[in-house]
Amino acid sequence: MFLQQATWPEVAAYLERSTGIVIPIGSTEQHGPTGLIGTDAICPETIATGMAESGLLVAPTLSIGMAQHHLGFPGSITLRPSTLLAVVRDVITSLAGQGFTHFYFLNGHGGNIATVNAAFAEVWAEASLSGQESGLAMKLGNWFAGPRVTALSRELYGEADGSHATASEISLTWYAHPEAERRDGLDPVRAPNGPIRDAIDYRKHFPDGRIGSEPHLATPEHGKRFYDAGLADALDDYRAFAGS
Repeated sequence: MFLQQATWPEVAAYLERSTGIVIPIGSTEQHGPTGLIGTDAICPETIATGMAESGLLVAPTLSIGMAQHHLGFPGSITLRPSTLLAVVRDVITSLAGQGFTHFYFLNGHGGNIATVNAAFAEVWAEASLSGQESGLAMKLGNWFAGPRVTALSRELYGEADGSHATASEISLTWYAHPEAERRDGLDPVRAPNGPIRDAIDYRKHFPDGRIGSEPHLATPEHGKRFYDAGLADALDDYRAFAGS
């Protein structure tokens, strides 16, 4: 069930049996010469589609995240950490006022992790400082870090998956959007590794946008396997979270 495709009475009926919601969150940032700019939002949104088909309520994807280090590449968009924190907090408090208690953010972008967890801390701190119990449970689940997904990444690519513009995530986007498959040549074949700082420094050290990856190894067939693995990981993680 998708929130944006439901009516308010349908959401009210859902709340009678469950107070949990899945919120996909990603980013709008470059993913090298062959990866889609929307990769980090497409991946969790694709997996969340399967979660909706299993009967969970899925909110609209928060598709712009904290990606300041990618701004040296055309098309990338970022929110300041403080802005993203405010957005996440407002989403939670909006829905909490209607009876939702369990908020599972399915994430596709490593740059969101610190800020989203800080937003959770802000929500809990507000309740604590007012001497109240929030009654809210919040969790960030990273689709790319689930046990089945990481095992599959090691099996298919080993160290060649890298850490940005990975074959894993690009495979999943090509499964979701097969028309987006691109086979441009990459030079070097494997991108360099290193730390991430500001946008100018990033472009200087990672000129084509990749970090440690060989995305030419991606295929839509691999993407179907990552979808199945990611969905199983996310459902297990959500059920353990909601059951707690």
